[in-house]
Amino acid sequence: MKSVSCSTCLLKSKAAENLEDAELNILGQSCVEVVFQKGETIFKQSALSSNIIYLQSGMVKLIMAGPQRTQILRIKKAPCYLGLPTTMGDKVNHYSAVAVEPTTACFIDIVAFKQLLRLNTDFSNEITIELCKNELEQFHRCVKLVQSHVFGRMAGNLLYFANEIYRSDEYDLPLSRNELADLAYTSRETVSRLLSDLAKEQVIKIQGKHIQIINKTMLQKISEKG
Repeated sequence: MKSVSCSTCLLKSKAAENLEDAELNILGQSCVEVVFQKGETIFKQSALSSNIIYLQSGMVKLIMAGPQRTQILRIKKAPCYLGLPTTMGDKVNHYSAVAVEPTTACFIDIVAFKQLLRLNTDFSNEITIELCKNELEQFHRCVKLVQSHVFGRMAGNLLYFANEIYRSDEYDLPLSRNELADLAYTSRETVSRLLSDLAKEQVIKIQGKHIQIINKTMLQKISEKG
């Protein structure tokens, strides 16, 4: 954990780029940077929350404990804010965030964050836009989960990693088979079978965790109709 100089930071959020020097000083004085290793919890469900978290680098899984088991909600990659709905709307975390690779996060005191929202309308506008985008993404994900068969959900996840996380059609899966099953609301065995079927149909190549999308058009069709 270390204090930061937001005025010289090269990894500012789009919102923070709108802040004046004096406002960046307020942010820097109320912010600490923490490095997390894979598997470490960044914040925990049901714990009191007094910080907004800005993910500078890395990737996390957002998970929520339910009546029967813990569920992966989303995979989020830096740069992004975490905890905005929880910290702004309540004092308790409604879910947990766990690093899935080495991750650097800035913890911003909520009092200072709210002060910046009042002082700088451009900063506030960018935060509002991020909240709206996140909400819309979650709505689309909910519809996809409810209305798609498991084959479509799996294809959609592979496309999400390609298009949103890695921006490449070739990547290493950041999750285990069990975690992939959790993300697609199915079993580990089903995930293994679906990946094998996609490889046999030459839609993807797979070796261990390494994925190469060969026929993206077909994968998109499976995602939409599967």
